[in-house]
Amino acid sequence: MLGFIGTGNMNTAILRGVLSAGTLEASDVLITRTNAAKGREQADGFGVTFVEGNAELARAVGEGGTIVVGVKPYQMADVLSELGSDAVGRVIVSVAAGAPLAKLESALPADTALVRVMPNVNSQIGAGMSALCANDSTTPEQLAAVREVFDAVGLTTVLPEKDFPAFAAIAGASPAWTYTYIDALARGALANGIKLDEARRIAAQAVLGSAQLVLDSLNTHTPAELRDQVTSPGGTTIAGLIAMEDAGFTPAVIDAVNAAIARDNEIAGS
Repeated sequence: MLGFIGTGNMNTAILRGVLSAGTLEASDVLITRTNAAKGREQADGFGVTFVEGNAELARAVGEGGTIVVGVKPYQMADVLSELGSDAVGRVIVSVAAGAPLAKLESALPADTALVRVMPNVNSQIGAGMSALCANDSTTPEQLAAVREVFDAVGLTTVLPEKDFPAFAAIAGASPAWTYTYIDALARGALANGIKLDEARRIAAQAVLGSAQLVLDSLNTHTPAELRDQVTSPGGTTIAGLIAMEDAGFTPAVIDAVNAAIARDNEIAGS
């Protein structure tokens, strides 16, 4: 059984992905949220079961079940404490940003299986990138089952928790930077006569296809090698690359990653 506490954008995306992928049958999925009327409406829409109350959901999921807790970080400790002994025997999954395993464990009974997951915004369209880490009470089989849930909304990786700040930068923050890059491409085209809406569509598709080619070529070509394949001697591409690097493109991207990691560490220590 799989339960969801909270049905905000991320948990709803995960729920939709799990059902669409056939990871679980709708009859094996439970949800709860504070607004019971909206919760029942959502449950009816997905064909799943609504349960009123967090502890009640944990009991209904039963031992061996998984509970994805998708509430605001400041609400997480209260929600986990509310589960109390009903968390025992279940796998608790947190998707709350900035909530490390040690902090989450302190709100749960000892030896509760706990997985921290950091999905990114693109999970909402089934093209996400999620990182997972687990506490010592989680078995490899339990972690694999949670990973299967998040595989339904994109790609996943298992990382040591110490690497989560770097992951947050290159997967969590990078979509915003990528949107900025796409917008810059479009505005460059606008300055040269292409309508902005069309330029955005062209640029977005170019970035989408380039990213897919990188993924498809991971075992054969590096991104730099793919770049060289489309860079002709004395051509337009190399002229643009030189202009980008003269403006500090690569150092700027690395600085952005380092700044995001530094800020993440500041927040974690506050």
